[in-house]
Amino acid sequence: MLKKLTTQQKDILKIAVAAVIFVIAMVIHHVDHHAEGASGTAQIISIVLFLAAYVIVGYGPVSKAVRNISHGEVFDENFLMTVATIGALLLRQWDEAVAVMLFYAIGEAFEHYAVNKSRGSISDLMDICPDYANRLTEDGEETVDPYDVMPGDIIIVRPGERIPLDGIIVDGASSLDSSALTGESIPIDVEKGMAVSSGCIDLTGVLKIEVTSEFDDSTVARILDLVENSGSKKARVEKFITKFARYYTPAVVFSALALAIIPPLILHGGWSVWVYRALLFLIISCPCALVISVPLAFFGGVGAASRIGVLVKGSDYLEAMADVDTIVFDKTGTLTTGIFKVSNVRPACDANGEDVIGSEQLLGIAAHIEMFSNHPIARSIKEAYGKELTESGVTDVTEISGKGMRAVIEGSAYYAGNAGLMHDLGIDDYPQQEAATLVHIAYAGDGAAPEAGGAVYLGYIAIADTVKPGVEKAISKMKESGITKTVMLTGDREVIADRVAQELGIDEHVAGLLPEGKVEAFESLITGSSGKVAFVGDGINDAPTLARADVGLAMGGMGQQAAIEAADIVIMDDDPAKIPLIKRIAKRTLSIAKQNVVFALVIKFAVLILGAVGLANMWLAVFADVGVSVICILNSMRMIVSSRKEAENI
Repeated sequence: MLKKLTTQQKDILKIAVAAVIFVIAMVIHHVDHHAEGASGTAQIISIVLFLAAYVIVGYGPVSKAVRNISHGEVFDENFLMTVATIGALLLRQWDEAVAVMLFYAIGEAFEHYAVNKSRGSISDLMDICPDYANRLTEDGEETVDPYDVMPGDIIIVRPGERIPLDGIIVDGASSLDSSALTGESIPIDVEKGMAVSSGCIDLTGVLKIEVTSEFDDSTVARILDLVENSGSKKARVEKFITKFARYYTPAVVFSALALAIIPPLILHGGWSVWVYRALLFLIISCPCALVISVPLAFFGGVGAASRIGVLVKGSDYLEAMADVDTIVFDKTGTLTTGIFKVSNVRPACDANGEDVIGSEQLLGIAAHIEMFSNHPIARSIKEAYGKELTESGVTDVTEISGKGMRAVIEGSAYYAGNAGLMHDLGIDDYPQQEAATLVHIAYAGDGAAPEAGGAVYLGYIAIADTVKPGVEKAISKMKESGITKTVMLTGDREVIADRVAQELGIDEHVAGLLPEGKVEAFESLITGSSGKVAFVGDGINDAPTLARADVGLAMGGMGQQAAIEAADIVIMDDDPAKIPLIKRIAKRTLSIAKQNVVFALVIKFAVLILGAVGLANMWLAVFADVGVSVICILNSMRMIVSSRKEAENI
């Protein structure tokens, strides 16, 4: 039957059996001690029961101590517990020896429960890994390993199945559960032509998907890699505890040895008293509370972040995030959607102030000029026009490199492009300061070349990148969470950058930056900041800045892989509203870790002093070790509870 039990269940069963035996031994010992004519047999029975209970709960720590000593790892909590309890047994303190090991086992079981609980929010991510893919071939459908599917292959995903690889839907429509990736519980609707990420669950319809990347480059693979490596980078507090324990444990062992030997030599006796105090010293000084609770706090923080769809690559980045006071944003794809929309259609006016052409006609001319282009601006113009475009009557479509397009429509030449193209056409009187990208439209009669002049300005179409919903509120929340300055860096024109910054409430902005200029601008911000500086971006050109930042945050939904790899924290659904949540989680995690350190050290040193002067017994020593550990673990587990609340409040 034991073979069917989990390790945790076996541990609980051992503790329960040992506890029952311990209680029976205590009762026999107590009754026999107070009875007239104490029975030697009863005393022997109680000792045997005490030893049986000790073996049940003490075998694990004692065997670990022996094994570690054989490997050269002497000074750890198992060694301290083994020496202290065996010493108590030699001093015939049967009940206290068993009690120490029993409560130590309870503390260990509680620790394992806490770690497994906090690990759950991260380990759930491992379930997103698909086991198979349904690949469509000339002979039909075959089930294959996702690693065997190549870009360009067509896969079929049915309701209830998990999308195995990233791709674009070529047929079908459905709703997808993306909660494992983004933390969002609301399904998203997808249809033909839309990109989908691996790891999402198909809820309603059959999808045919053209694979766009190999499994190693898929969203699932990137997430699993981040999760597997998230524990490799420790926070400063964790590193301090690890280093502290390395020197602390040997120090207390030798201090206990000195306490057991020096006072009796000076006082010429009292060996049993001082050995007992030395054993108390060992139990009290066990660093379990620190070694367990501090990493658990950070593990809980990383788990809390993953529960809201944010992956933190290491606890040191979570610690650094707590100290961030300046956040720098890339604009396009981070604060804005990166999707261009027509924001204004403005025909030119004649001498009488009348429009020289109707708005609908102007938009139609621009749409026909751009009808063969796949540029985002061209697509936005065609989408705004909304009517079917026919090639009839449109000829001689030519791209003018870096400036725009030319096309002959119904025998007349038209131009659509930037200010440089208008200058080449001899047109100098046109708007330039609207806070958007302007596509200027000109008419050149029978097809005059730009250098010939004589073109007539017809008006412009303003194209603007739309701000992501909720970003303004997110910026406000960031400032409430302790961010003192927000900055936007962009390659856009000053007038556009200024509009976005004012709309979102961003403190500073720098416009017209090339990628190398963005790094230089960021360097100057780091130099001038007293705290840590975070950068938020999504593109390939953001990777150098993400790597340079104290904390780099990448948008993982639509972000480029280079940016995701360079970042320290990945926001899986591209929602900037997650940034103030991460800041709060980081601050709470660091606060809990520091609380554990201070509480554990204060209690331990206080009880150590009491034990050294004879004012503490084994029970108080057990509290200073196991009791403090349990309290610190409970404190760390607050991160797990708070992570659920954070997830529910998004």
